[in-house]
Amino acid sequence: MIDLPAPALIGVIHLKALPGTPAHVLSMDEILDRALADARALQTAGFDAAVVENFGDAPFRATRLAPASIAALAIAADRIRRETKLRLGINALRNDARSALGIAAAVGACFIRVNVHTGVYATDQGIIEGVAEQTLRYRKLLAARVAILADVHVKHATPIHPADIARAAKDCAYRGLADGLVVTGAATGEAVDADHLRRVRQAVPDRRLFVGSGATADTVGELLRLADGVIVGTGLKRGSDPANPVDPDLARAFTRAAGRP
Repeated sequence: MIDLPAPALIGVIHLKALPGTPAHVLSMDEILDRALADARALQTAGFDAAVVENFGDAPFRATRLAPASIAALAIAADRIRRETKLRLGINALRNDARSALGIAAAVGACFIRVNVHTGVYATDQGIIEGVAEQTLRYRKLLAARVAILADVHVKHATPIHPADIARAAKDCAYRGLADGLVVTGAATGEAVDADHLRRVRQAVPDRRLFVGSGATADTVGELLRLADGVIVGTGLKRGSDPANPVDPDLARAFTRAAGRP
């Protein structure tokens, strides 16, 4: 069901703070211009897809986004889909899978990323519980062919349920019915533990596996020996600062290191 090549190179478009959020200062036109510039840089570099997320909205709501954020995220995603050939994903931070699905269905995105799909995690937004049942039922209601890429032991979070990553991966795939699994480092931009990737791969061999943080041009080749794709944001920004725009040179170096012509 995952409409992505294997291996897949997925860039992250970190939207600036959206209307109604604490750090919001830019007009929607300015937010869209910056997002489109990042999307075009990813496309030119040879990325397969982009995941659009409301990264500038910190501090994040634990679950349901405000209506203004949902609307703005949808507008940005729709513009990117119309003006590039990138496949599109939606990540409604911190964990609003329902809104992400609605946006994805409306704009024609092919996947969503869900930080907490199953299990219970202590996070900087408080306790977040996975609601896989609600997410899967809503996708069925929408009749949407939208894949769910679910994090296993997501960054900036500590599992409250048993902490074994292999067990968590099995639950996410076989009880939560996630289409693909994402493994990250401990925080934004931090490298993933290769042993975690191996353990998740061994535990769940029949799902696509993605690296969700810390990939760089120096590491992507080795990571793609262990995973079916990478989701990269910070590694494409000068100074590894997610607030900076996508650097075209870093993006092209990344795709070349991944073996793209």
